[in-house]
Amino acid sequence: MERTVSDRVFFHRLKINTRTRVMVFLCLAAVYLLGIFFWGLFMPERAFEVNYTDKLLPPGAGHLFGTDFMGRDMLLRSVKGLSVSMVIAFLAAGVGSVIALAAGVAAAVLGGRVDGFVNWCVDLCMGIPHLVLLILISFMLGRGERGVTAAVALTHWPELTRVVRSEVLGVRSSQYVLAAYKMGKSRLSVAWNHVIPHVLPVYVTGVILLFPHAIMHEASITFLGFGLPADKPAIGVILSESMKYIASGNWWLALFPGIMLLTAIMLFDAIGENLKKLWNPDNGNE
Repeated sequence: MERTVSDRVFFHRLKINTRTRVMVFLCLAAVYLLGIFFWGLFMPERAFEVNYTDKLLPPGAGHLFGTDFMGRDMLLRSVKGLSVSMVIAFLAAGVGSVIALAAGVAAAVLGGRVDGFVNWCVDLCMGIPHLVLLILISFMLGRGERGVTAAVALTHWPELTRVVRSEVLGVRSSQYVLAAYKMGKSRLSVAWNHVIPHVLPVYVTGVILLFPHAIMHEASITFLGFGLPADKPAIGVILSESMKYIASGNWWLALFPGIMLLTAIMLFDAIGENLKKLWNPDNGNE
């Protein structure tokens, strides 16, 4: 009996320590990402203006990330470019997640033909190579910010739709949902007041996990020339320009922007995974 009690105390303390570490990580990651976002959002373009006298300078005290072929500071330009990519990712992930929530709830609550139609749309979108679909939608809408945002938003909802639908299927037969139906509540009322609040934690985690994919895919199609224009300081544009100068030894033009992009993607992914741990703790040791 004493061993059982001590084990429970040990696992309880372990869980508290794990949650503390997760919260500390989430705070630090949020500070970094929000800092980059707002720094770039409010940064004037004159901060990284053209200065041909300083072109292609290697990293040093004056320019931590070096300068590009037009003498622009790569640190400031990379921060600005990442913030631009994050703005597009936020818009696209927001729109795509709303589509996913509406489609997933409708498919599970209404069932029948609605469920079949939603599953058909999901299979159709996921049956086409993702990058090809992104390029096609962006190209048809004239590329630029509008085309990229629409392309990312319209291709990132299927997986989250499946997750939301699965969660709703698990809760629609619960006692409080059945009781709401017996009280005369409509399907829309039950979905809004009982179903959506239940799937909200999974939905929020899914939205956060959409961000790294949205940032990566925006940078990918921009890098390939089907996204943002060359005069826009986006990460994809910066990496595309750097390809012309890597062979001549100007490695910093691609290295530091690439590291910043990779860091942001990994942090967003880690935030989503850690939120899963907070909302769905493992009770197997209790």
